[in-house]
Amino acid sequence: MKRYESKKHKKQIMKIATLAISCLLLSSLVSGCAKSPPATPSPATQELSGVIEIDGSSTVYPITEAVAEEFHRVHPGVQVNVGVSGTGGGFKRFTIGETDISDASRPIKPLEAQQAEANGIEYLELQVALDGISVVVNPQNDFVDYLTVEELKRIWEPSSTVDSWDDVRPEWPSRRLNLYGPGTDSGTFDYFTEAIMGQARASRSDYTASEDDNVLVQGIAGDRNALGYFGYAYYAENADKLKLVAIDSGNGPVLPTEATIQSGEYSPLSRPLFIYVNKKSLERPEVKAFLEFYMENAAQLVREVGYLPLKAEIYQQNLASIQ
Repeated sequence: MKRYESKKHKKQIMKIATLAISCLLLSSLVSGCAKSPPATPSPATQELSGVIEIDGSSTVYPITEAVAEEFHRVHPGVQVNVGVSGTGGGFKRFTIGETDISDASRPIKPLEAQQAEANGIEYLELQVALDGISVVVNPQNDFVDYLTVEELKRIWEPSSTVDSWDDVRPEWPSRRLNLYGPGTDSGTFDYFTEAIMGQARASRSDYTASEDDNVLVQGIAGDRNALGYFGYAYYAENADKLKLVAIDSGNGPVLPTEATIQSGEYSPLSRPLFIYVNKKSLERPEVKAFLEFYMENAAQLVREVGYLPLKAEIYQQNLASIQ
């Protein structure tokens, strides 16, 4: 009985093996008669390459630089160069077609828009975050508790005679007041002067100026008589080296925080931040992919670098504009 079952089992194995060999031969004949063309990767899976040129605001720089670093992890073949020549300096390059994207801490000015039009540059304006321009002093300063908008105006106006701290308030020390602030190519300079003086670019000139906010941070951190201003992210990143000053616009002193900037309570120094995109550059796949990545990840990265993200629907509207 066992010998019978063994022979039967061997016959079954032989049938299965013969069938398998036949299938393999048939498959080989079919593939030999009609070879399939090599698979072409879809555009979504093709590796991007190229160079994207960005310049402009030092305030917006931390956001765009963070996006560029994360984008490079996904698309290492794309080189994203991010400069910090200030909003005005960035627009000078953008409006003659030297850059693909311009970081801006203020809206484009009419003269800049005319320059772009004259050079055939069409663009998209995309809001990316909210900021509160922060007024700071050195941590060793133990007497400045807050400043009013009127005091800020007296300190920074073109005809200012404020040279020492007791010129601001008589009870403050008779020590020299050293000022630090953005240069004239900075959008922060434009916004601050318009908000405080009532006229953009109206400012005294005898102060330490730089379009690079890190230079201002270092200067104020090393000078006990310093007073300066720049974007909130630079304070947040250097909070251990600086002392934040509350601003009173008529309703009591208010510090810039997530809540007060978002609500507008931190007035008049809360503001939107932008990027401007050359529409012709947007036709290049690497630029389009970068901007899509920017809007999809901005909310998280904006918060990580110290600014406030916008509502989700604004980023969705920006994506629709890009696409």
